[in-house]
Amino acid sequence: MDFTFTEEQRAAAEAARGVFAGVVPDAVPSPALTPGAVAEGLDRELWSRLAGADLLSLLLGEAYGGAGLDAIALCLVLRESAKVLARVPLLEHSAAAAVVGAYGSKESGERLLERAGRGELVLTVAASGRSGHEPAELAVTARRQGPGWVLDGVQTAVPWAYDADLVVVPAHVEGTAAGSSVLALLPQGLDGVTLVEQVSTSGERLAELRLAGVRLEAGEVIEAEGAWEWLHALLATGTCALALGLGERVLEMTGEYTGRREQFGHPIATFQAVAVQAADRYIDLRAMAATLWQAAWRIASGAPGALPAAGDVAVAKIWAAEGVRRVVQTAQHLHGGFGADTDYPLHRYHAWAKHLELALGPAAAYEERLGDLLAAHPLG
Repeated sequence: MDFTFTEEQRAAAEAARGVFAGVVPDAVPSPALTPGAVAEGLDRELWSRLAGADLLSLLLGEAYGGAGLDAIALCLVLRESAKVLARVPLLEHSAAAAVVGAYGSKESGERLLERAGRGELVLTVAASGRSGHEPAELAVTARRQGPGWVLDGVQTAVPWAYDADLVVVPAHVEGTAAGSSVLALLPQGLDGVTLVEQVSTSGERLAELRLAGVRLEAGEVIEAEGAWEWLHALLATGTCALALGLGERVLEMTGEYTGRREQFGHPIATFQAVAVQAADRYIDLRAMAATLWQAAWRIASGAPGALPAAGDVAVAKIWAAEGVRRVVQTAQHLHGGFGADTDYPLHRYHAWAKHLELALGPAAAYEERLGDLLAAHPLG
């Protein structure tokens, strides 16, 4: 079997490295240290460069001006973006556009996707539920009213909500059994939609999205079975790619620092205790990579009749959440007091790592999910 990336996937990664070259993580401090500190909106200049390199349309078909690539290519690009903490909704935008292209109506595709691929529209996804700990599709109720729909509910911690032109919101269909959900395509400025500012541990601006009697036309709701499950799997796997890229850069920074920091006349990287800790984190990153690519491949090959991706996604998210936490903690330890300096970039990476660790649920949530899958489909 050939486990190498395809020429097109490698080309996407190479294009991403070119776009992100020279991007420097900004110095927005954590609100925990500077109350009220909030990052500015998305980096519009970087967003334009991504659009110019056709990296906002990776998952779109040729009919919409896209490259027709898969989840693996997207994860390769996300991995590069996380190394510089790129402040763009690349994951949410790409996933939202992909689900509209794969499950939405032809009218929705024609209305949204070409403009999204060119970066003229910014898309995001509300995927955290009411509290961040419950299934996101249960936080909002959708009920039919005539030919359209009415939505009520609350979604918390919606990324890029203040910058996006459209938010994809999962919702439970009123009066149906659990698991019956739709995806609402909410344009900016609808009556009944309220945004309340929230701030993440990384200083990024989020929003609580409140919906009160929001009316949508039938064409603004995706009713296809499995659409939300597919979108959630892609978002979770993309989060793992971000964690991997961040962790790789942090370990690289740690190697650079321990290679030049001397104690007793020798670089501390030559000390066994330091080398062993760094080696353990390297093993974490390799496990994160192996499980990530397995999950991304499962999503990319998700043809009818294929094995479901849920188990592989759960394993990848467990490794990503726990692995990235260990990587940044070890980095802080090996940097000593220098690592605690909020003017040094490591602080920003640590804050983002904590956000990624908990995004879409912590490791424990995916361990429970994996246990449920194993119980329903026992091995042997």
